[in-house]
Amino acid sequence: MEWIKLLSNERLHDRRYAEQPNRSIFTQDYDRIVFSEPFRRLANKTQVQPLYEHDHVHHRLIHSIEVGSVGRSLAMSIGQWLVEQGEIEAGEENSLANIVQAACAAHDIGNPPFGHSGENAIGAWFSDRFQEPSGIFSDLDETLRDEFRNFEGNAQGFRIVARTEMYRNAGGMRLSKAVLGAFMKYPLSAATRSVLAGGAISDAGYFGNKKFGLFESDQALFAEAAGTLGLPEIQSGDRRWWRRHPLVFVVEAADDICYNIVDLEDAFTTGELTFEIVRDALFDLAERPNRDTAGMSEAEQIALLRAISIGKAIQSCLEAFKDNYRAIMEGTFSRSLIEAGTLGGQFAQIKTLAGSRIFTARRKTELEVSGHRIIGNVLSGILPVYQQLADENWNAEELDEHPRQIARALSLDLRDISNPEQALHGMADFISGMTDRYALRISRMLSGT
Repeated sequence: MEWIKLLSNERLHDRRYAEQPNRSIFTQDYDRIVFSEPFRRLANKTQVQPLYEHDHVHHRLIHSIEVGSVGRSLAMSIGQWLVEQGEIEAGEENSLANIVQAACAAHDIGNPPFGHSGENAIGAWFSDRFQEPSGIFSDLDETLRDEFRNFEGNAQGFRIVARTEMYRNAGGMRLSKAVLGAFMKYPLSAATRSVLAGGAISDAGYFGNKKFGLFESDQALFAEAAGTLGLPEIQSGDRRWWRRHPLVFVVEAADDICYNIVDLEDAFTTGELTFEIVRDALFDLAERPNRDTAGMSEAEQIALLRAISIGKAIQSCLEAFKDNYRAIMEGTFSRSLIEAGTLGGQFAQIKTLAGSRIFTARRKTELEVSGHRIIGNVLSGILPVYQQLADENWNAEELDEHPRQIARALSLDLRDISNPEQALHGMADFISGMTDRYALRISRMLSGT
């Protein structure tokens, strides 16, 4: 891959757009994302800790901003090294930083309410309907069903930024192709991933194939970006997928750094982990700094260690990028920068701690149980609208009074729905766009409680 292509500022579906002399397209991309409604809704979506009465734990909007900050710093360091190596022109390190910050801002924009358990709940609801499919479920092509059975917030995020937000069905936010490339962690569809899992295509274990990041209907949009960026395309029969853009690893590293470290800080804030446990984990990650903490509160000590740890993690990922540069540019690198860095062992220990103590905490478990029921209630409540829409040959004007009332009360967007695939995506758009609190309110309204 070549940086001259990878840093393309050409906009999706808008090749004629000219960059303003005082404001780069990549900066505009960031602005389009942070001023969008889907980004704003992240303020009321769970990160890991349930939305507490305590104001100091992280929700997805704060997390996304912090990931952007870390990603910008890491990308700037990588960019300066690339300039020194003669890989990019002086000044392009700023482009790297702006691209990564924009992609980081958008990285969770497709996530549903109630954290990652919300993804599981949506997938479980659709899976139940496909057990003995009827109506619009029986009419959906079998190859498309995994998009819903294994609902994926990454694919929903690409759908938002490239299709549904701003210029609907005409490029979405029309972000630069470089930002779209840096955003795309898993450049393949669910159907292609199913083929990979069956061993029909080589490189089935490639890191970028762990999940899927594209809905089948959005493949052409990403193919347009990938072609401009020069991402290697793998073709086998009628299935295709792409190698990751190098900056995906930077966005991913920033996310890994933030959630691993900040989850510990939040767990201390909520009392789920003791000061001693969090202090010791961060002290090790920060490479045992010799700082005078006399007179500092426990919270201040944790904040200090968090800041030092982030700085050390950025340096570790920078060195991992340098050490693996050739494989990254060839599209064959298949680990995360966190794992490949010198602090990989410390991060593995933090993940083990989080898995045993944070993700199994009582309040989080309660949230997941109630969130599963809430999401099921909402999807079951709106299903009759979409089923009757199908029965009426996709003519919304023919809906009966009750489905019409539901659509009006919830502002359901029934535009562009003319087949089962679009109908199910419309349902997924609605539920994944909800905040935790709004989902609870609508669940109660639809169930009459």
